[in-house]
Amino acid sequence: MIRPLYDWTMRLANHRRALPALAVVSFVESSVFPIPPDVLMIPMILARPSRAWLVALVALVSSVLGGILGYAIGAFAFDQVGQPILASLGKAEAMAEFNSRFNDFGFWAVLVAGVTPFPYKVITIMSGWTGMPLATFVVTSILARGLRFFVVAGLLWKFGAPVRDFIERRLGLVFTVFIFLLLGGFLVVRYL
Repeated sequence: MIRPLYDWTMRLANHRRALPALAVVSFVESSVFPIPPDVLMIPMILARPSRAWLVALVALVSSVLGGILGYAIGAFAFDQVGQPILASLGKAEAMAEFNSRFNDFGFWAVLVAGVTPFPYKVITIMSGWTGMPLATFVVTSILARGLRFFVVAGLLWKFGAPVRDFIERRLGLVFTVFIFLLLGGFLVVRYL
């Protein structure tokens, strides 16, 4: 069942519109979409390692721009848009308490969410809602997302063939680990 999905993703990674598709996924993931850009970025780099740095740059720029949209949702449309998104993640009750402490650790929150599987969109919306300085948010987002995407790109560029071989031989295991990381990120959001 997973093999056709993997093969389709690898074909998409080689498509001439793969970079614009990655840009769209990276942008919307930072504010509303639940699927991380790694789902497309990793196969794109595995399919064409020579484009690893370009792929990481597209993901970075699009993700930060999408993060600014998430920030704007939090700052200007929290009640109409941001609250329902965060409520769907189970965080509606904890918002007031979180608001009072968030900006004390805002830099670290953005950094951790930008690098880890923690849903980045939660932090982008919260940053706008709590009034984190926009410059702090943008600089931290560039640092965090850049670190995440360029480390992944560098590892795949350097070790691409063995990584691809590992993924293809253990596709079920890799898919399971990815799902656990994705769900784990949502569980962290729900219970923190």
